[in-house]
Amino acid sequence: MDIILMGWNFFQTNILTQPAFFIGFIVLIGYLLLGKPIYDAIAGFIKATVGYLILNVAAGGLVSNFRPILAGLKDRFNLTAAVIDPYFGQTAAQTAIEKAGRSFSLMMIVLLIAFIFNIILVLLRKWTKVRTVFITGHIMVQQSSTALWMVLFCFPGIPDMKAVILLGLLLGTYWSISSNLTVEATQELTEGGGFAIGHQQMFGVWLTDKVAKKFGNKGKKIEDLKLPGFLSIFNDNVVATGILMMVFFGVIMGILGTDLMHEIDKGFAANRNFGFYIMEKSLNFAVYLSILQLGVRMFVSELTVSFQGISNKILPGSVPAVDCAAVYGFGHANAITIGFIFGALGQLLIILGLVVFKSPVLIITGFVPVFFDNATFAVFANKRGGLKAAMIIPFISGMIQVAGGAFAAYFFQTAQFGGWHGNFDWDTVWPVIGVFMKYGGYFGVAAAILAMLAIPQLQYRKNKKHYFTVTEDYEAYANDMVKEN
Repeated sequence: MDIILMGWNFFQTNILTQPAFFIGFIVLIGYLLLGKPIYDAIAGFIKATVGYLILNVAAGGLVSNFRPILAGLKDRFNLTAAVIDPYFGQTAAQTAIEKAGRSFSLMMIVLLIAFIFNIILVLLRKWTKVRTVFITGHIMVQQSSTALWMVLFCFPGIPDMKAVILLGLLLGTYWSISSNLTVEATQELTEGGGFAIGHQQMFGVWLTDKVAKKFGNKGKKIEDLKLPGFLSIFNDNVVATGILMMVFFGVIMGILGTDLMHEIDKGFAANRNFGFYIMEKSLNFAVYLSILQLGVRMFVSELTVSFQGISNKILPGSVPAVDCAAVYGFGHANAITIGFIFGALGQLLIILGLVVFKSPVLIITGFVPVFFDNATFAVFANKRGGLKAAMIIPFISGMIQVAGGAFAAYFFQTAQFGGWHGNFDWDTVWPVIGVFMKYGGYFGVAAAILAMLAIPQLQYRKNKKHYFTVTEDYEAYANDMVKEN
């Protein structure tokens, strides 16, 4: 048993929770199963790993670029509030777990059980109808942490082993079912890219794909927008992102003031001009977006080809569920910026509402939900409903993120520790699951699991002919869709 735990700890620490290496090894194994020469497999491993590391650099840069501004807003207005962000949420959950006298290391066992259960559901896909393997390691850690606190909060006296088994099954079901919901939308967006979304807003992606056409007109997409005169510069995504971010950040940093920005951002030298500092911070946003798209192209191209080996030999008909940023290279780049801006406006509206109505919990925007959720929704919304949908859906999402985050931080008592997970699914689906657990006990957990397991059955019944074809032979699926429509 000790040897098994040591092996798991090594795998969990060095590979599973390090998505760059996890995806790299999946590519390596996939190429070997396809019969590729060892040097091609190693080359694929390096390209996929480097591609994901590039994506990490870009994502980390976007977050670190925005964090000083969040800190400034908190200090400037003397706010004591919960930040809706998975990193803040993980820290809050860890603090709550340890204050309850439990070990945070239970999270690693939860992750193991959930991951194995996901694979079992895929192996039994003939009956479960599950087609996706969730492989976004850092997201798995964040979600395991928050969900562990939710279980301990709802069942205060539950023994450790019972808690990790119960949560492992619950979380494994969520990873399997929610990522499976994104298959059709992602395959159609990427034209057979061979992956699904494995992140924090999977129910949100499915919902966006279903309702976007009701909000807009897909005949008027962002890429079809023809701007007159000098406004035509906004057709270039780098220029559009740079200008919009200068306005967005410029207003916020102007309110915060030079002195406070010097205090919270040590990179802001005393002799720097404030205007040029704002310009640099704003243009860095466009820089990191360009880097992110480069990384996405590198690792997605390798993963798409290599996973066919795993799909053919080990998990037939399956696709990997990966970071939501993987779709950013398949939509118009300006959709990302539009999603972020309108999501932020939606969040701001509800934050003002919380202040006006004296909510017991005040929320501070977290960058990860407001950017990654809403940029992702905008990319999918633009595909189905064009520009209008790409503005409306992120705006509504931003409102839901703050309202749902405020409820969850209050109900699960993480506001006192400064944070909540904050992403769309964790402001909608998981609070409902938590209420089920709190008031329904073990019956509530069973009801949540069974309800989720019923979802792919309903999907399959609705589309038996194409349900598995969309992952196994996308070209045939696309041809059938053209004929039927």
